[in-house]
Amino acid sequence: MTKPASPPWMILVLAAIAIAGNYYAYDAIGPVADLLIRQRGLSQTDIGLLNAVYSLPNIPLALVGGLIIDKLGAGRAAFGAAVLCFLGAALTAVGEPFSIMVTGRLLFGIGEATLLIALLVALAQWFKGGPSALAMALFFSLARVGSYTADVSPSWASPLYAQGWQPPLVLAAGLTAISMLAALIFMLVDLGRAKGEAVVSEPISLKSIAGFDRSFWYILGLNVLFASVFFPFRSTFGIVYFQDAKGLSLAQAGQINSWVFFAAIFATPIFGLIADRFGRRTLLLCLGAALMPMTFFILAATHWSLWISTILMGISFSVIPAVIWPTTAMLIEPKRLGTAFGLINVLQSTGLFACNYAAGWLNDASGASRGHPEGYNGMLILFSALSLVGLVSTIALWRRESGPHGHGVDQRRL
Repeated sequence: MTKPASPPWMILVLAAIAIAGNYYAYDAIGPVADLLIRQRGLSQTDIGLLNAVYSLPNIPLALVGGLIIDKLGAGRAAFGAAVLCFLGAALTAVGEPFSIMVTGRLLFGIGEATLLIALLVALAQWFKGGPSALAMALFFSLARVGSYTADVSPSWASPLYAQGWQPPLVLAAGLTAISMLAALIFMLVDLGRAKGEAVVSEPISLKSIAGFDRSFWYILGLNVLFASVFFPFRSTFGIVYFQDAKGLSLAQAGQINSWVFFAAIFATPIFGLIADRFGRRTLLLCLGAALMPMTFFILAATHWSLWISTILMGISFSVIPAVIWPTTAMLIEPKRLGTAFGLINVLQSTGLFACNYAAGWLNDASGASRGHPEGYNGMLILFSALSLVGLVSTIALWRRESGPHGHGVDQRRL
């Protein structure tokens, strides 16, 4: 095998930059949600649609994206996806009429999902046999800088928000342009590795998908349900919920929401290192999954400090991404990795679409607002129930992997 032309850690930095700007663009809707409601007259269902439609195209296309990655290589797929992300973010910033904004989010979703899968596949290939959990944890950690920066943008970019809903979205589009440049460099570097490491992809079929081991389906369940709960709440409705139900200002709501991402920047690599050093990956996933229903119960049923729910969700958000992707890679043959990640994203996108739209509909149907904060309880109950199902799936994974049919994912790897 030819030695990679560049150190793996260089590809990690490029991958993180390539995704960070797009994470910012995805999370840019939450901080402007209140402005869109007041200045554009949008409903909460409309706000949910902006992030729901992001996921809609990936229901049929994400699996195809996985196959494209397997066929063309991660680098080429990542750059093409980054171009789509930039175009989608630009249309979203144009924003009027509303159909243009929806179209932009749709196009952005087509690109961002494929970009994430491509970068994860590349990292799994570059760090094969090495500290893969730490590498992917650092990738997500650096990417969370984009999400954190978006949440606190009402403070550091307050002059833009003072001008209305559009300037903050223009800023988001500009950051996706920087990510597109990083994806271009990433592609050029990754081509050097790909020339010396050919992987024969397995053609997709229902038989091959059905042939995935039961452990894969359990971990897929956690991945889908966790994303379907976390991102609709924190990236779509969290800030407006904190404003309406907890009486916070836009800047305060953005700050409290941002600390989930801020904590993940530092904690995710720690949990990735723990997974590489000591194993016990399924137990770590059980810990992360158990904290999610606790978080929503505290928000709905108590008046405890918001920092308690923020800390619990921050720990969960640090543990699960650090462990779940490298663990998935351990369960799948290299030639099927792109297809497996694509399948995860198909179902994850379905969950994101359904939960973003359902949460917005529930809020509108219940009259959720500053004058009626109890209207948000339906959304919180929905997220709590899905979190509990995710926990059940994780426990099933732990039981299988600790038995005779396990794949050694709980073993120490370093």
